[in-house]
Amino acid sequence: MNTVFGQTSYSVSGTVLTSYNNVAIEGASIRIEGKSIEVRTNVDGQFAFETDLMGDYILRITFQDYESKRIPIVLDGKSLNLGSILLKRDISVEQQDNLITLTDAELLDDESTSNTLGLLQATRDVFLSRAAFDFGQAFFRVRGYDAQEGEVLLNGVPMNKLFDGRPQWNNWGGLNDITRNQEYSNGLDASDYTFGGILGNTNIDLRPSGLRPGTRISTSASNRTYAGRLMATYNSGMKENGFAYVLSGSRRWAKEGFIDGTLYDAYSLSGQLEYELDDNHSFLLSGIFTSNRRGRSSAITEEVFSLMGNKYNPYWGLQDGKIRNSRERFISEPMVLFNYFYNANKLDLSLGLVYQNGTHKRSRLGYYNAPNPDPTYYRYLPSFYVNSPIGANFISAEMAKNSFLKDPQLDWQNVYSANANSSLGGEAVYVLYDDVVSDAQFTANLNGNFQWDPNIKVDFGIMNRYLKSKNFAEVDDLLGAEFHRDIDPFSNTRNDIDSNLEKREGDFFGYNYEFQANELRAYSQISADLNKWKFFLAGQFNRKAYQRTGKFQNERFLENSLGASRNITFSNFGVKGGLTHAITGRHWVTMQGAFIKRAPLLQNVFVNPRESNALVPNMRTETVSTLDINYFLRLPNLTGRITGYYTRFQNTTDINFFFVDSGVGSDFVQEVLTGLDKLHLGTELGLEYQVSSTVKLSLVSSIGKYVYASDPLVTINFDTASAEEELINVQGFQDLGPAKLKGYKLGQGPQQAFAFGMEYRDPKYWWVGVTANYLANNYANISTITRTDSFVLNPETGQRFPDATEENVDALLEQKSLDNFYLLNLVGGKSWLKNGKYLGVFASVNNVFDTTFRTGGYEQSRNGNFGQLRQDNLSGTPSFAPKYWYGYGRTFFLNIALSF
Repeated sequence: MNTVFGQTSYSVSGTVLTSYNNVAIEGASIRIEGKSIEVRTNVDGQFAFETDLMGDYILRITFQDYESKRIPIVLDGKSLNLGSILLKRDISVEQQDNLITLTDAELLDDESTSNTLGLLQATRDVFLSRAAFDFGQAFFRVRGYDAQEGEVLLNGVPMNKLFDGRPQWNNWGGLNDITRNQEYSNGLDASDYTFGGILGNTNIDLRPSGLRPGTRISTSASNRTYAGRLMATYNSGMKENGFAYVLSGSRRWAKEGFIDGTLYDAYSLSGQLEYELDDNHSFLLSGIFTSNRRGRSSAITEEVFSLMGNKYNPYWGLQDGKIRNSRERFISEPMVLFNYFYNANKLDLSLGLVYQNGTHKRSRLGYYNAPNPDPTYYRYLPSFYVNSPIGANFISAEMAKNSFLKDPQLDWQNVYSANANSSLGGEAVYVLYDDVVSDAQFTANLNGNFQWDPNIKVDFGIMNRYLKSKNFAEVDDLLGAEFHRDIDPFSNTRNDIDSNLEKREGDFFGYNYEFQANELRAYSQISADLNKWKFFLAGQFNRKAYQRTGKFQNERFLENSLGASRNITFSNFGVKGGLTHAITGRHWVTMQGAFIKRAPLLQNVFVNPRESNALVPNMRTETVSTLDINYFLRLPNLTGRITGYYTRFQNTTDINFFFVDSGVGSDFVQEVLTGLDKLHLGTELGLEYQVSSTVKLSLVSSIGKYVYASDPLVTINFDTASAEEELINVQGFQDLGPAKLKGYKLGQGPQQAFAFGMEYRDPKYWWVGVTANYLANNYANISTITRTDSFVLNPETGQRFPDATEENVDALLEQKSLDNFYLLNLVGGKSWLKNGKYLGVFASVNNVFDTTFRTGGYEQSRNGNFGQLRQDNLSGTPSFAPKYWYGYGRTFFLNIALSF
């Protein structure tokens, strides 16, 4: 960005040096807060810019790994030389690594993934910092948004997945040293790189020239997701021949994390080679390889929690004295990036090409005509006997309790014995298999920034990407058996009529299909800085095309399981804009809004892609309408932001999979919601007060209301419908009509959050901070099918339950919030600098008082009718109660880093 020139401009200048040895800092950012004025220091640490601004302002000086400095200045039309400005090393820089462990925790379970914290790594906004470092452990989501609403870019190239819209942080996890150079745009703010999402955008710049030269070695210990980490990085710095390179690698591991049985095994390697041809042209070649294997954990009912506590995980058991988790997740999606950068006085261009090819696996223990191996299966728990329809049997309930407490984990020995003793001639009754996604994706992206004149800037870009995604189930371990018979056990039909029924290790079975997806995106943006007024306006065109190609001909879906579906295409647009008014140089207000039409996500286009080409009925383009108003305060000792926001999501689609007993029958079903609207509104407050040169206070609050705003249409697809039934019943769909969801709260994390923090930074380079947090109004996701008219129908008579009055139904389906809770977090660190070597130690303790709290959950949908659910709830300990995820208790993170 460039300065604003006027009729009577004058200069502001100075020199930026390190505080410990007065060495010039090249590349430090000099910015007037609230204005589009930014320059960089030269090789001698000097900066100068022209301006015609008048009044009181705050000048911010920032540089990577150094504390930012805010200097009050008075601009009165005369040239201003600030002399030498000394920056101190930021002794809290290692706190970012602490955030990474929290982000990892979010990725443990698909159902609980919010995965938004990583977006906030680069921000200096006090509210967003608290949201990441303190609220994040409670799975707080900024404005209640999903991670797909924020965009992540590597060297300006979008990295969010076409399947679910979310960034996959594992693709560069463990490479903290090379991903530190980030630029974050909050919410609807204008970005230099993309139209972006409504949550914000993070561009990660991998160029070696933007990172600190030298060597950095660090080691970490924690009891969250991993137990230990080693990381090493070398940056050559820019050589006289124009070349610079970076090599970085890390290893993270744990036999189990905070949750029992959650192993962690990850490797990360990366290399970047940059070549500066001259002042205008540069090239970058990057390679990133990460491999991440981890054990997953499960949501549990309150009954199971009361017996086993918040560390319990039913997915694992001992085999030969070692922990073995039946539900592991493995991700390895290496990528190669090539970038070309052109920088001139008025025009910047960047071209990015990315090829990514890799695998994402989720293991599962399947059972076929055999008992469910899950130790928390409802028939194995005390509540099954207490809630028996023939009357409570407390003796059997006590026996079930004692049996569960004696052996609460998965019994691998029993699994092997069942296969060995099978009367089916070597056929497996238990199989460990992987759900595999093998993706190959190519992305080409061109981005430009043009300074039209000193006051007006134009940004533009075009992106195209193509995805080919192979999806299949693969036999991983026959667990002592000779083969698996590929027959659906519920309908006794073949999953592929053209292949051998007997499947062995490494064979595909169950399902096998491909997705092809293509996205074309173009955007342009104009922004202007007219002294007291600033505005921007951006527009985007987006075209997406999806297709499924079945590789198996499923006997249950003979007509539309094999071969290619029709090509599904969506063309949409989005517009956003913002207006800023500077009341003074230290107070300003902004108003921003967006109206975005977008295609449904690939994951919500096909009803059940594992088995057929059937499309979601009544599928429509989604609409996002959002508005926020912000007031910014920038005084010498007090900074802050107050925000009010409103967002409405319309015509969204959602698909759920579960087993149901209801007024429409008993079966595995796919539940499809269309015409689903959601409303998010609330306020954000973030204040930071510098009491003295060593003491700083902060106050943060988020008060939101996230609710369903429509009664969506619900259709269900019977998983085991025969081909004849499928044709008769419109390809297996049954329309249940609207679900009465309007007004129910969304399960999007705590809707209220408050924090008060204190921080002390000693001149002798040590610091300590404490934050008290209160989180409230968190809700579990509700069951949709129980809010349809089918819920009150007796499946035996087809008529309404006589006592299913509106009052009784409302009482049974009342939505209750999860418990509110307090969390206290401590952080601190110390650094030493000697003979050019920098040693930093960072430590944190989260949830100091070991508070037990639920982070989220979901209502089970199995009891899909009034009679069953009421009967199940009579005892107070229902067998199909909501399942919850529990937050970590007291945890620590320790990091030691040496730089030279």
